[in-house]
Amino acid sequence: MAETPVLEAAARAGVGKGAARTARREGYVPGVIYGGGEAPQTINIAYNTLIKQLKAGRFLSTLLNVRVDGTDNNVICRGVQRDVVKDKPTHVDFLRLTEKSRISLYIPVEFINRELSPGLKRGGVLTVVRNEVELVVTAGEIPEKIVLDLAGTNINDTLHISNVELPAGVRPTITDRDFVIANIQAPSGLRSEEDEAGAEGAEEGEAD
Repeated sequence: MAETPVLEAAARAGVGKGAARTARREGYVPGVIYGGGEAPQTINIAYNTLIKQLKAGRFLSTLLNVRVDGTDNNVICRGVQRDVVKDKPTHVDFLRLTEKSRISLYIPVEFINRELSPGLKRGGVLTVVRNEVELVVTAGEIPEKIVLDLAGTNINDTLHISNVELPAGVRPTITDRDFVIANIQAPSGLRSEEDEAGAEGAEEGEAD
């Protein structure tokens, strides 16, 4: 299972706009954790801590452990409100997850058996179109990665999501097409030779 980033938070006793304004003056971003069959919990997150996580990217599609005064909460962010002028976060909403919750997350792709690819042995270049794929997964069984096997691949081969054996119960969020993950391109020297050969063939055809 993928490692879950930890976001430290503290319980916020007050509710309403007054308590939220106080939290912001003290360098916190107010928020709430809801769902999962439990009562909503109001929290404060240090502004710098939240900004660091936001800058890491994929904040709305990353499983997080919001640790409130030492108590872990597996959550996914469902919204970040921002100041319309300064664009600073002013409030954050988290959905509490159960082991059976279905969520969309970006999962990294690992390429294996490069040494068994005839195309790469000939000098082909692996061009990665997607180094991670958004998948619908179960919160209690999130894969650390998905694997794409390069054994037997050749120059000009294109590798799609259908070439990946996904874990049971996991599916891509994109379902209307067999999207590309990577391809193996000819090295520049080989491409030049093929272009020259094609040009010569065209000239001969014109001469005939």
